[in-house]
Amino acid sequence: MDRVHRRGILIAAGAVRIGILAGNRAASPHTLQSFLQGLHDLGYVEARNVRIEFRDAEGHPERLPALVAELLALKVDIVFAPSTPAALATKQATMTVPIVFAGAADPVTDGLVTSLARPGGNVTGLSNLSAGVVGKRLEQLKQAAPRVSRVAVLWHQGGTDGRTERDMLKAAEIAAQSLGVHLQLVETRGPADFERAFSEMTKMHANALTVLPIAIFSFERRRLVDLAAKNRLPVAYPAREYVDAGGLMSYGANLADLHRRAGIYVDRIVKGAKPGDLPVEQPTKFELVINLKTAKDLGLTIPPSVLARADEVVQ
Repeated sequence: MDRVHRRGILIAAGAVRIGILAGNRAASPHTLQSFLQGLHDLGYVEARNVRIEFRDAEGHPERLPALVAELLALKVDIVFAPSTPAALATKQATMTVPIVFAGAADPVTDGLVTSLARPGGNVTGLSNLSAGVVGKRLEQLKQAAPRVSRVAVLWHQGGTDGRTERDMLKAAEIAAQSLGVHLQLVETRGPADFERAFSEMTKMHANALTVLPIAIFSFERRRLVDLAAKNRLPVAYPAREYVDAGGLMSYGANLADLHRRAGIYVDRIVKGAKPGDLPVEQPTKFELVINLKTAKDLGLTIPPSVLARADEVVQ
């Protein structure tokens, strides 16, 4: 029996089983809750017409393959693997079970789909266009802190696909040249290396920082925010979750909204659509969020023109 026909029987019988592969559920519980709310809004109620199977790598990506195997052993009908590492681990494990991602930086370059318009295979979802937004994020930082002249870029080799990583760094370099700021690339090997990375920024006399959209940074965002405060660095982050944790500012797609909309993809697949025929959705809106309390702590006065453009200002 083909999988599409099997899903039709399952939904008729009220027994759809959805696997969720989280990279670190504790770090961003609200995004997964947004996904579940999206399903609920579409009429999915656990224990009535859907069963949810959670697996959580708890910030250890090396655990993902084993967790995927557990979900597949449970005969889940679809896997929601929001992050790029989770989606790649799932794709490597199955060519038949449908996979939906949310917030992948560059799903084509990362090898998740063949193209955005025609994903092909068993994978589709939502992209946050991270590589293309890196330059704009640096521009927003310069406008918020005009005196900035030396900006560090925190990156983590292997945190995403090598080509995607290079594209993001290239976008930052191009933006830095046009803004007349000196860019300093600072690599970190992981959370245990954060202190050393910030010490390197100090030695380089960096007076601002931007952080690349990499999963391990999001999982450890409170540590990064604390270190930025300790070193008195204004930082532009890739998502509002960092600002909620006390960061200065963020510019990027709304991750909670991407997770909520992923429920629509799951619903369409459950009802018979093929993942490979569902175009990858790209964000149409990017939000600028600014934390005025953090700005005050840094002794930074955000220009009124920047505050006027902000989608949200945290007092």
